[in-house]
Amino acid sequence: MSFDLVPVPQVATDILLIEKILDDAFGLSRRTKTSYRLREGNEAAKGLSMVIRDSEVGIAGCISYWPITIGHAMQPALLLGPLAVHPARQNLGIGLKLMQVSLKKALELGHSLVLLVGDQPYYSRVGFKQIPEGQIDLPGPYDPKRFLYLELVAHALSTAKGLVLSAPRSQELLSALTEPHGARHKQQQR
Repeated sequence: MSFDLVPVPQVATDILLIEKILDDAFGLSRRTKTSYRLREGNEAAKGLSMVIRDSEVGIAGCISYWPITIGHAMQPALLLGPLAVHPARQNLGIGLKLMQVSLKKALELGHSLVLLVGDQPYYSRVGFKQIPEGQIDLPGPYDPKRFLYLELVAHALSTAKGLVLSAPRSQELLSALTEPHGARHKQQQR
């Protein structure tokens, strides 16, 4: 076994190995989950997709974050996930190290709030807590007991209320709301 617990930025050539790890960790049905729907049409948050490389298995672990907004105020936040560790490298601290390094980087990049759907005992090791039921909602089925948050900046959760949407979907809705009635139809006729 030859790897260092040093997360490095993900590169395009990592995608196939990452997809294999994700399939092994979560199964092919992972794409039907609500958290995956928030990633569709969205781009991972810049500078926060990381991997830990391993000379034997290629990638020992990976993590990504996705820009989201919350509620009518469109409060920006990040959605953590997926976080996965190669089956042959589990229980070695890889997931914890990926979270520690990437969450520190997220704070450095100016992010204040991170949400995820996952196991509280695992994610509480870096400070995640259960979101108060009814404060924030996801656009699909999920277990409220597994809906977690981490404030990178104190009190970031206090103003977060409402439905979570992907950042691109929020922009589409904002454009539709601010566009004068019929303007899109008039542009298409020209």
